[in-house]
Amino acid sequence: MGDDSEWMKLPVDQKCEHKLWKARLSGYEEALKIFQKIKDEKSPEWSKYLGLIKKFVTDSNAVVQLKGLEAALVYVENAHVAGKTTGEVVSGVVSKVFNQPKAKAKELGIEICLMYIEIEKGEAVQEELLKGLDNKNPKIIVACIETLRKALSEFGSKIVLLKPIIKVLPKLFESREKAVRDEAKLIAVEIYRWIRDALRPPLQNINSVQLKELEEEWVKLPTGAPKPTRFLRSQQELEAKLEQQQAAGGDAEGGGDDGDEVPQIDAYELLEAVEILSKLPKDFYDKIEAKKWQERKEALEAVEVLVKNPKLEAGDYADLVKALKKVVGKDTNVMLVALAAKCLTGLAVGLRKKFGQYAGHVVPTILEKFKEKKPQVVQALQEAIDAIFLTTTLQNISEDVLAVMDNKNPTIKQQTSLFIARSFRHCTASTLPKSLLKPFCAALLKHINDSAPEVRDAAFEALGTALKVVGEKAVNPFLNDVDKLKLDKIKECSEKVELIHGKKAGLAAEKKDLKPGPGRTAASGAAGDKDTKDISAPKPGPLKKAPATKAGGPPKKGKPAAPGGTGSIGTKNKKGVETKEIVEPELSIEVCEEKASAVLPATCIQLLDSSNWKERLACMEEFQKAVELMDRTEMPCQALVRMLAKKPGWKETNFQVMQMKLHIVALIAQKGNFSKTSAQIVLDGLVDKIGDVKCGNNAKEAMTAIAEACMLPWTAEQVMSMAFSQKNPKNQSETLNWLSNAIKEFGFSGLNVKAFISNVKTALAATNPAVRTSAITLLGVMYLYVGPSLRMFFEDEKPALLSQIDAEFEKMQGQSPPAPTRGISKHSTSGTDEGEDGDEPDDAGNDVVDLLPRTEISDKITSELVSKIGDKNWKIRKEGLDEVAAIINEAKFIQPNIGELPAALKGRLNDSNKILVQQTLNILQQLAVAMGPNIKQHVKNLGIPIITVLGDSKLLGWLAEKLPTLRSTPTDLVLCVPHLYSCLEDRNGDVRKKAQDALPFFMMHLGYEKMAKATGKLKPTSKDQVLAMLEKAKANMPAKPAATAKATSKPMGGSAPAKFQPASAPVEDSLSGTVEPKQDPKKAKAPGVSSKAKSAQGKKAPSKTSLKEDEDKSGPIFIVVPNGKEQRMKDEKGLKVLKWNFTTPRDEYIEQLKAQMSSCVAKWLQDEMFHSDFQHHNKALAVMVDHLESEKEGVIGCLDLILKWLTLRFFDTNTSVLMKALEYLKLLFTLLSEEEYHLTENEASSFIPYLILKVGEPKDVIRKDVRAILNRMCLVYPASKMFPFIMEGTKSKNSKQRAECLEELGCLVESYGMNVCQPTPGKALKEIAIHIGDRDNAVRNAALNTIVTVYNVHGDQVFKLIGTLSEKDMSMLEERIKRSAKRPSAAPIKQVEEKPQRAQNISSNANMLRKGPAEDMSSKLNQARSMSGHPEAAQMVRREFQLDLDEIENDNGTVRCEMPELVQHKLDDIFEPVLIPEPKIRAVSPHFDDMHSNTASTINFIISQVASGDINTSIQALTQIDEVLRQEDKAEAMSGHIDQFLIATFMQLRLIYNTHMADEKLEKDEIIKLYSCIIGNMISLFQIESLAREASTGVLKDLMHGLITLMLDSRIEDLEEGQQVIRSVNLLVVKVLEKSDQTNILSALLVLLQDSLLATASSPKFSELVMKCLWRMVRLLPDTINSINLDRILLDIHIFMKVFPKEKLKQCKSEFPVRTLKTLLHTLCKLKGPKILDHLTMIDNKNESELEAHLCRMMKHSMDQTGSKSEKETEKGASRIDEKSSKAKVNDFLAEIFKKIGSKENTKEGLAELYEYKKKYSDADIEPFLKNSSQFFQSYVERGLRVIEMEREGKGRIPTSAGISPQMEVTCMPAPASTMSSIGNTNGEEVGPSVYLERLKILRQRCGLDNTKQDDRPPLTSLLSKPAVPAVASSTDMLHSKLSQLRESREQHQHADLDSSQPHPSGAATASSSTANIDDLKKRLERIKSSRK
Repeated sequence: MGDDSEWMKLPVDQKCEHKLWKARLSGYEEALKIFQKIKDEKSPEWSKYLGLIKKFVTDSNAVVQLKGLEAALVYVENAHVAGKTTGEVVSGVVSKVFNQPKAKAKELGIEICLMYIEIEKGEAVQEELLKGLDNKNPKIIVACIETLRKALSEFGSKIVLLKPIIKVLPKLFESREKAVRDEAKLIAVEIYRWIRDALRPPLQNINSVQLKELEEEWVKLPTGAPKPTRFLRSQQELEAKLEQQQAAGGDAEGGGDDGDEVPQIDAYELLEAVEILSKLPKDFYDKIEAKKWQERKEALEAVEVLVKNPKLEAGDYADLVKALKKVVGKDTNVMLVALAAKCLTGLAVGLRKKFGQYAGHVVPTILEKFKEKKPQVVQALQEAIDAIFLTTTLQNISEDVLAVMDNKNPTIKQQTSLFIARSFRHCTASTLPKSLLKPFCAALLKHINDSAPEVRDAAFEALGTALKVVGEKAVNPFLNDVDKLKLDKIKECSEKVELIHGKKAGLAAEKKDLKPGPGRTAASGAAGDKDTKDISAPKPGPLKKAPATKAGGPPKKGKPAAPGGTGSIGTKNKKGVETKEIVEPELSIEVCEEKASAVLPATCIQLLDSSNWKERLACMEEFQKAVELMDRTEMPCQALVRMLAKKPGWKETNFQVMQMKLHIVALIAQKGNFSKTSAQIVLDGLVDKIGDVKCGNNAKEAMTAIAEACMLPWTAEQVMSMAFSQKNPKNQSETLNWLSNAIKEFGFSGLNVKAFISNVKTALAATNPAVRTSAITLLGVMYLYVGPSLRMFFEDEKPALLSQIDAEFEKMQGQSPPAPTRGISKHSTSGTDEGEDGDEPDDAGNDVVDLLPRTEISDKITSELVSKIGDKNWKIRKEGLDEVAAIINEAKFIQPNIGELPAALKGRLNDSNKILVQQTLNILQQLAVAMGPNIKQHVKNLGIPIITVLGDSKLLGWLAEKLPTLRSTPTDLVLCVPHLYSCLEDRNGDVRKKAQDALPFFMMHLGYEKMAKATGKLKPTSKDQVLAMLEKAKANMPAKPAATAKATSKPMGGSAPAKFQPASAPVEDSLSGTVEPKQDPKKAKAPGVSSKAKSAQGKKAPSKTSLKEDEDKSGPIFIVVPNGKEQRMKDEKGLKVLKWNFTTPRDEYIEQLKAQMSSCVAKWLQDEMFHSDFQHHNKALAVMVDHLESEKEGVIGCLDLILKWLTLRFFDTNTSVLMKALEYLKLLFTLLSEEEYHLTENEASSFIPYLILKVGEPKDVIRKDVRAILNRMCLVYPASKMFPFIMEGTKSKNSKQRAECLEELGCLVESYGMNVCQPTPGKALKEIAIHIGDRDNAVRNAALNTIVTVYNVHGDQVFKLIGTLSEKDMSMLEERIKRSAKRPSAAPIKQVEEKPQRAQNISSNANMLRKGPAEDMSSKLNQARSMSGHPEAAQMVRREFQLDLDEIENDNGTVRCEMPELVQHKLDDIFEPVLIPEPKIRAVSPHFDDMHSNTASTINFIISQVASGDINTSIQALTQIDEVLRQEDKAEAMSGHIDQFLIATFMQLRLIYNTHMADEKLEKDEIIKLYSCIIGNMISLFQIESLAREASTGVLKDLMHGLITLMLDSRIEDLEEGQQVIRSVNLLVVKVLEKSDQTNILSALLVLLQDSLLATASSPKFSELVMKCLWRMVRLLPDTINSINLDRILLDIHIFMKVFPKEKLKQCKSEFPVRTLKTLLHTLCKLKGPKILDHLTMIDNKNESELEAHLCRMMKHSMDQTGSKSEKETEKGASRIDEKSSKAKVNDFLAEIFKKIGSKENTKEGLAELYEYKKKYSDADIEPFLKNSSQFFQSYVERGLRVIEMEREGKGRIPTSAGISPQMEVTCMPAPASTMSSIGNTNGEEVGPSVYLERLKILRQRCGLDNTKQDDRPPLTSLLSKPAVPAVASSTDMLHSKLSQLRESREQHQHADLDSSQPHPSGAATASSSTANIDDLKKRLERIKSSRK
């Protein structure tokens, strides 16, 4: 209380600033009282509060703010100084009041703004409100617009400046917020009320649907001039006077004042001025003087384009006007005169009064030029002079005009008089004084006596106009000498004249509105036809639409609409284009001939009616050429079509001439400004020819072109009425067919349904079946747009016909109308709008409902009928109701005017007789259907009584049923909440129950907060009860329908697009039937049932469920909802639902998931899944496991929801649920990999992070399962994308999780190589290296092991990647690396033990022994194999051949001889890139269907598109080519186009590299997509050997250059998918090397190497990669040498050595070029021997390089070596064989051979040796060496031997499986044939040290270490000395042998260099390390043996 007493003592103004809200509230209340008491507006008391008013309105406390606003309003109204506060207060209102939820605050804020306007501060207020429109809060924007609208409505357009508002209107219409768009629409309607059509031009570019809605609203506005209802303080005295005048009956004067307001604003004022002088071409003034007319034309055309801008900026136009005047006056080319005149018109219209200064210079020239008789020149001059007149006054130009009046040329005199007449029409009595009238009358009186009749008529017209303007009294003094006959003629003319100012606003608006805007040509046209018709034809009023619409009636009625051009006002919403259609008057045949002769060759016009058809055909050809070359502006369309219609016209007998004639009509309609007048001339003829077999198609083409020019609705109506006014059934049926097609192309907008229906009915009654069929087809098309309501019109047809119509409608059921493809520019309907949220079809449906013909029944609702309905006797009342029902039934569709019927029916709703109440309700239902959307206006009167009849219970039930289906609800729904709360406490139990049922659905739309807030007004006891119910309802609240509501809210199923129908809401039974599987869950989810089930959560619940258990649990558990998953992803992306991202799951996430599952998971299963008891979760998981195989599609459709639900289970504490969940996940991911499904980003991101949490579980079993799942996930989600998630897991606080994640990262790198490291290997390794210093030992070890793994893959480069480490960490790492080098198996052993195997052995034996379910990867392998032959396939597979020794040691069971399960992960990664580039193929383009018959041009065209600068075009082309390449029967069509295709491809690669990659605006995903398509295509191409061989050397060189450049592009590596692209390119390069013509590719690589070494800019890496390619080619040489053109290769080497002599080559930084060249030459020498020297034929001068000398040296050296070697070997061999070599030696020899076969490099050599051995010792048994290997390896060896056999016998190669050459198979073989390296000695004998020495030597050679001798291998003969019979081996000995083999294999892989293809010097080895390894193995074996005993 102490605090309170302190502030209470303060003065009022201090209270208002107090920090306590109570103090401020008190202060504002007191201030309000003070303000109300002050009577003097200038009282000093006001000034005290001057600085406080802003605080009044911006108070932070909402309650206090409300009181502050009240006080501020009174202050502003009464204080003299209030104006000073305008800016700050209005700004405060905008930012702090308009965003308040309380409606009262907003109202007060608006009132304050309006009050500021009243006190003369309108501009400041408007400025602040306009600023508010840029606010981000839509509430503020809406309130600002509303305030502006109210201000305009109350104060009028004089006070509220419209220009700035109109400027922002289009932006408001584009707002994403519906409320903003709706408010924008309201203000647009209000602005239109004040300025009418001036608003059209600024809004012409808004969305067509919005424009249409505005049009509808504008039409409803009253036509009278609006008046302000509120005045400024300074005007309020005037207001009082006006009221007095009106009371005294002086309304006329006041009305006049108000009337003047309307024309104040015209569209011109609202437009932005454009500056054009600077945009004139620089050489304009030179060109305009040029001698060539074409140059002058170009100059004028440039000006014409510029002056088309409706409003031009003021400037110095004198030079331009002078130039144009000169052309008009002196140019001899009439076409240029007309063009210059048009330019002057444009200047005059755009500058208006600013052009006045130039008028005097131009007028005489124009008037004198009227001597030209060509209509187009005359018309252009008329338009120019009329436009110029409006910029000046008659007084200013009178002298010039009068001077021309004396000219002798009659045409000049006539046109001048007509100009004067038109000018007079713009004058008033005051602007046409006697002083001005006198000279004009004198001149005109001379003309009425002229000899030329046209001069006399024009003079009469001018005098008649003067008479009308100033009256007889003023003119009569000048007419004293005129005889009576002529005087009568003048008076007659006077009566016909309608003055511009005569109809005040109306005609003024016409003249002004036609000038600006894009449709300005309308004005010029209107001026043009005034020469003869202005006076003779009375003009229709400007705003009457009747004449314009009548033009659409039967033929030849288009004329009345033409003269005034007035229809254009009614159709402005069509972007102004259609204004042209009304411009053209009907011309006489003479005028037409004259116009046509100006543009057509003379011979053409002469031969039109020739009797010889060939001449007529030639004439048509010339006609067509002329039309094709004509410019749109020059084409006299009407004249041309009249020429075509001229005899013989449409009666032409020769079909060729007729076809051409019809084609020319189409051309004219497409190219020219084609009017309805022109269309009327030809349509009759077209309809007559539409049924003609030969000309019908041309007629249809012409009709379509006319429909585009004149709009389909008008054309269709004309065509239909013409077709049915004649009797030819063929014409009728073809017209109907044309119309069906046209509706699909143009859309249904604007078509007159009523007119069509009458014609269709006629057609249905026709005797000819073709007509009936066409009519039914048309009805089917109309049904797409109109929907089921169309059928009502045909219910009285015969049953047979009706069944046909129904069948047609059924065909269309569920289809959505196609997007319009034609008439878009004219109709301004943008195609993009259609698809948006499916709203467009809705609108179409509603439009159609509006178009239905409705009957007026108001005359039948007589007073007698109304009194009958209200009679005391119930029987008479019933009679009355029966009559009403009959009237409505008969009328079908009625107009909204139904007289007193609503009031009468309202009375019957509370009738004491319940039967009558029921009947009344039925009538109201009938009434709603019959009246359609117009029923809205009667809802107010009839709605409340209907609700009263329903009562609380039924109403709430109805709401509970309807609310769930609505996507949005009216804001008034919140007003229903208090009533809902009172129903919750109703005495009636049924009412309470229904209110509870409705509660969740109210909450669905209003939200929990609003509902809870609304309880504030309840009593405390009630509040607690209601809040408890709200909490309960919150748990049961369903999700708001998304796509669902769209379908259900359609007017009637028919117009709903098909894509929404299957997902429709649960309430609509009609739709639920269409998707059978959905019925059960939908029924279960029906509002009544669900709420009952939820409310009965007490004891009864279990009994209920048990009763229904059996029936409930039948059927699928997952329902496939089409596009359901996509919609959920879209909702999550658009933030419509919560993103699945949390640390612990909150209730709203669980509720959201529950709601999402409700539509696609069986209800009973959902109850189990979300049960509070964990045992129910276990049940649910068991059911899901059972249904996994049978419901694959459902599982995949709901996968995102299943994974989300499983993440919730990860947060459960119960281990059994967790174990069960993990078991299910293992099965799930196995299934997904079998189905070749790929996880989406959404699914992955909402699941993987939570799975990784579980990898840190303390229980071992769980960790193992999680790791197993992670491994399986790599089959359905790229490892490179898994990497970042696991990396994130390393940041956990849980040390176990960190360790496991680090280990998992190591496994990923080991299995997939460095490319998985994201974002880059460097960044990833730096993060991993941080953990070397971790406190936890396990984490440190895991981090070290992972980096060691990388070291094994990447070598020393690892130290660069990890960056700087602390000394301690670095020493630990180095130590670990050293240890791993000594014992390579030690580090990963633990990983292998803990980690589930990455892939399974394919051999059947292993599968049988395996405990877990086998993962069959063979399908993936085969798919990958068919795509790939990657050379580095085996390089990174480190653990494929590692035996898990620890596992063997710990195994106390039986001895297993089968091979252990081996890691195979790398396989997928090798082949993964192959899958990536595969484009997502659409159907092959039709071009390729007839590929064999017509191909070259099609392929050329598509290949040309491959190099397109547009990414999408290129992708489309590549997709089509890829589809062809993939089909064996079509691929040959590409033959002959390979070079062309490859050139296009590397051009595209160059374009991407140089342009697209540098373009920041381009999405990099698009580029990756394009790269993928290119690479995929190339791989497809280079798999087809016959095509690959067609590539020429030059093209291959460029291609290899492009591919290597791409591989080295660092920008690609930084992209998300970049690594995949580079891997794919790597694979592609291998394909190119292997499959191309070997001569060409070898030659290309040599040239490329030479170029790269010469180029200074080339990177050394580039040359290095080229050399690697050459090394690969060298390795292929043994197989390809016979197919190579050695002469050409040696020529290339010669050129290379010539450019790079030995000395120069040695200067290179790298030694690789020298070694590469030597290796190549050495291999060639070795393979060809001395014959190599015979292949130097192509070298002209061999002395230019050292090639020949080098070859000779090599040959000499090799001969020396091989000679001595072979002699010794043969000697030794003979003696050894004679001595019968021992068995062990033979086995050693065979083991050596098999070892070679098993190694990547020597596989060929091994197979060749085995073949030789078998040939030599045919009885040799190699079975023991094969029996323990995999099936794959066995078949590989057999196939290899067969290949060699066929080659040796000269039969050529056999094709290998899946089109892979043996060489390729070797590259991918080591992984699948996982046991091949285990083939060792199986004879059970001890292996000698010599074998290990040999292996060590190979290892040293691989690691680049020198071996002491060149070749220490014992000769072949020495190895064959022992007998070849294998001994039976014991299992332990066999294992011993395998161990040695495996160990050796592992070492090979551990030490292999990345560049395995690089040649290394060979040498011998020492035995020390090998011996150590043997000892180690022996110790281990001893342990194993002892544990088995």
